Amino acid sequence: MTADDIIEITGSTDRYNFHSHTQFCDGRVSMEEMVVAAIGSGMKHWGFSPHSPVPFESPCNMSESDVKPYLDEVERLKGVYGDRIRLYASMEIDYLGGDWCASTPYFSSLPLDYRIGSVHFVPCGDQYVDVDGNFESFKVKMARYFDNDIRHVVELFYRQSMAMVEEGGFDIIGHLDKIGHNASLFQPGIEDEAWYNELVFGLIDLVIEKRVLVEVNTKTFESADRFFPELRYWNRLFGSVSGIVVNSDAHYPDRVNLGRDAALSCLKSCNL
Repeated sequence: MTADDIIEITGSTDRYNFHSHTQFCDGRVSMEEMVVAAIGSGMKHWGFSPHSPVPFESPCNMSESDVKPYLDEVERLKGVYGDRIRLYASMEIDYLGGDWCASTPYFSSLPLDYRIGSVHFVPCGDQYVDVDGNFESFKVKMARYFDNDIRHVVELFYRQSMAMVEEGGFDIIGHLDKIGHNASLFQPGIEDEAWYNELVFGLIDLVIEKRVLVEVNTKTFESADRFFPELRYWNRLFGSVSGIVVNSDAHYPDRVNLGRDAALSCLKSCNL
């Protein structure tokens, strides 16, 4: 499956979702339950994208020993449901520097249909800290690891994101400004500050230059009334980007289509 194949699917009238999580990482149901829900919602294309293995303990990431069972389960489900829905094997690959990213031999050699590149962890000394969780957990980590310096954390996130795009090896960039959600809860108004927008615009310009497909992530549309990327960036980003993929980042079966119609409506109103 190529980027052009993804663009062709997203440009059709078929319902699709290329970003989902199930029992192999932090998803809440089995892959089969998610497929049944996807079919029930009218999906014609569904991609599994467990959080990739990482070289340290993480409750949200799959283990390396589960990669083969995961890929085997995708093939089994294709045999069971393939006449009703197209299923794809993917992975949301964490960027932890040039030695652990989508372009490294391990990940590039996996038989995946496509790859999502995302930043969830930022460096802190000799370790990586997950800054993508719920806000209560984020606040604890801000105090424990970063002396409550939110600007430093935001800068780390975008530095990691820029390096990931430069490194390449993936097809879709996931939730490119995800840090904005927790950062704006921690310091309201931070996304209006000039320095913050310079970081986002720098990433956007690089994404356009590298011709990466951009995900509109609808995961927090109902809970926080926002998409990733945030609406304010859409005109700058989507007028030049190679392709747009609307994904719900579903962790629960009742969220397979969450926010999709709203995102498509916003794209239409923006003439994108």
